[in-house]
Amino acid sequence: MDFNDTAELAEFRHRVADFLDANAQRRTDNQLRGMEGEQAFLEGKEWYARKAEAGLACLTWPKEYGGAGLTPLHEVIWAQEAENYLTRDAQFVIGIGNCGPAIMHFATEETKRELLPRMASAEDVWCQLFSEPCAGSDVAGLRTRAERRGDEWLVNGQKIWTSGAQYSDYGVVLTRTDPTVSKYRGLTLFMIDMRQQGVEVRPIKQMDGGQHFAEVFFNDAVIPDSYRLGDVGGGWTGALTVLMSERLAISGVQPTGFPQFLDLVKSLELNGRPIAEDPLVRERLATWYSRYAGLQAANKRMITAVAKGGIAGAEASLGKLVGAVMNQEIANFACQLFGQAGIIQDQELSPEQAHFQKTVLFSPGVRLAGGTDEVMRNILAEQVLGLPQEPRADKGMAFQDIPTGPG
Repeated sequence: MDFNDTAELAEFRHRVADFLDANAQRRTDNQLRGMEGEQAFLEGKEWYARKAEAGLACLTWPKEYGGAGLTPLHEVIWAQEAENYLTRDAQFVIGIGNCGPAIMHFATEETKRELLPRMASAEDVWCQLFSEPCAGSDVAGLRTRAERRGDEWLVNGQKIWTSGAQYSDYGVVLTRTDPTVSKYRGLTLFMIDMRQQGVEVRPIKQMDGGQHFAEVFFNDAVIPDSYRLGDVGGGWTGALTVLMSERLAISGVQPTGFPQFLDLVKSLELNGRPIAEDPLVRERLATWYSRYAGLQAANKRMITAVAKGGIAGAEASLGKLVGAVMNQEIANFACQLFGQAGIIQDQELSPEQAHFQKTVLFSPGVRLAGGTDEVMRNILAEQVLGLPQEPRADKGMAFQDIPTGPG
């Protein structure tokens, strides 16, 4: 791995820094970024439009699709520089990071040229509709049905935990089109207009006070066959494309909590003594630093491989697994250090602007998003370490014959 900028990359870094100075607010310690309601969403659209106009949106996408036609190393530089600013990039990770690659891979050329530039400028916002209440972490266990009616498909069912669905114009939805074959073979992937008749979005209020996720109900929603992504029954291949892109996208923005904890250790005093002198704090700091440094190295290794023409493999799951767990552990430990003040969520009153209290409430959702810990471990075990798959009682069984509980 070579971490030094070439002359061309150094010039690009300077260009990014100038853009951020002119268009974004510098981040102070522990300020959080994310979806905070409709106002933040509207600000995010304005932000991304400026980013696209400056030629800094979708850096690795071809120019004909609204991108900059650059390399993954340019994305790394953007991420490094943007870390010090309050940006709205996270609002568009799902669409640009997950749905974009699926459209680029499976849609017709006409569709790509029509939809991708609008996505790249955030003129259209996209969501990903995979998870369902009855499927849990088994994406292939979904029950949302799509039935063909000539050149159209009639969709009925429910999705859940759909990030930003209430703000989205379009979505990529995975459906079951054939229950008579195995659960992996009977799936088909579509694009869908989220504003159309038959699509109902209900935001879910979370314990941190936000409404980042939503339930989505389909009641005889009509999708034209031209919105199909890939072959009928080939949806699992499309889903894997989306999921691998998702894990790479998440690995780039996955919070670990370590930089904030390091700042806390440098500044906090308990009983008149620096907290950094406490043996337990020093032990935890060393443990979490080793994990953080390992994740940084693994991410650079993965990006280097992609920059040399490789693909983002299952290793992207490592950042999600280790980083999300560490983020939650650090937040819980920090709130314990605060004592009774650990329950105060008021930014004006709480230490570190209530960063760790908010993380305690939001971090369980981060561990679920993009795949649970168990799913990540299976991916790493099977696809990286080459271990045998877990035994599956439903292997080769038609989906309609798989036993289910009442309801």
